[in-house]
Amino acid sequence: MVTVTNLLELEEISKSFGEVSALEGVSLAVGDNEIVGLLGDNGAGKSTLIKIITGFHAPNSGTITWKGQRLTHLTVQHARDLGIETVYQERALADQQSLWRNIFMGRERTTRLGLLDVGEMRTETEKLMVEFLRFTSQAVTPETEVATMSGGERQGVAIARALHFEAELIILDEPTMGLSVTETRKTLDFVREIKAAGKSCIFIDHNIFNVHEVVDRVVLVDRGHVVGEFKTAEITLLDLIARMQHVAETGSIENAEKGVTT
Repeated sequence: MVTVTNLLELEEISKSFGEVSALEGVSLAVGDNEIVGLLGDNGAGKSTLIKIITGFHAPNSGTITWKGQRLTHLTVQHARDLGIETVYQERALADQQSLWRNIFMGRERTTRLGLLDVGEMRTETEKLMVEFLRFTSQAVTPETEVATMSGGERQGVAIARALHFEAELIILDEPTMGLSVTETRKTLDFVREIKAAGKSCIFIDHNIFNVHEVVDRVVLVDRGHVVGEFKTAEITLLDLIARMQHVAETGSIENAEKGVTT
């Protein structure tokens, strides 16, 4: 495994649902200020792995470590309190609400009297629009309804929200699904902004072309196992594709590292 200063470590994680084994002995690390691409076909175990990291599922065995401290009985709220946030492609935002309401949903600012401090929330949203989202058009304001925004812009808003509330690990679940080429480019730029902000990210996607372009390291998952781990600076896109195809065709964990020269 690549040696890094780790923010998150999973060791020998296994998870079964009845007689169905979703994960078997999975070990995964995410370094401080590292972007990790998690790749695998449907049914590979990616979703189960993320649900364990975010406290939605408890593993049957294995350990979870955050900043060197072992976590036990991790819950969704505990994971969020630690700074682990997930951005889901289809459920990231409330489309019929304004931009500022989406940014502060569930974390509203209040005055000393307990009333909503709408002015402060609008001001902070406007600052995010300029500094992170790069919105320069006057057509988009803190009052803009999210439903009128493009897919890439919505992804940016969800990521900006996570960073604003000091998330240290942002998990992006298929963020480019259904997006046009232009909107995909915007989303990839937002992933780069996570790196620039000094935070870490797990980027889940089926599209290896998108992942390879913006991540520091790729982890391949197949049928509940980690079958390969590669630093993108040390492997070409074509070689990575060849390795993925080899695993898909043979169904063998051992074959992930064979047959391809980097």
